[in-house]
Amino acid sequence: MQSGIRCMLMRGGTSKGAYFLANDLPRDVPARDRMLLAVMGSPDARQVDGLGGAHPLTSKVAIVSRAATPGPISTSCLPRWGRQPMVDTTPNCGNILAGVGPFAIERELIRAGDPRRASGCA
Repeated sequence: MQSGIRCMLMRGGTSKGAYFLANDLPRDVPARDRMLLAVMGSPDARQVDGLGGAHPLTSKVAIVSRAATPGPISTSCLPRWGRQPMVDTTPNCGNILAGVGPFAIERELIRAGDPRRASGCA
């Protein structure tokens, strides 16, 4: 049985990515990673069955949540999808980070004009 998970496709700088609220994703990391791989269409290099664009600049994910510490937003950027079925949470992506503010406004994590900033990619 499939269930829906809210996602917003946005361009951040020169990259395109799928933006998710952390609370909308499975809490179990292996289950989350399997879901993200399926959403992007990986490990198929063409990603024909997913939202990925078959290129590193068009196959990125941001997971956004309210921060537990100083900043109002916490972000994980998952920009590398290889031909192997794995999710890499270690890199970050400034382009995708550029879309986090607009995403946070749309998902009502912050208000437009709020002087606080995103805490960055982890």
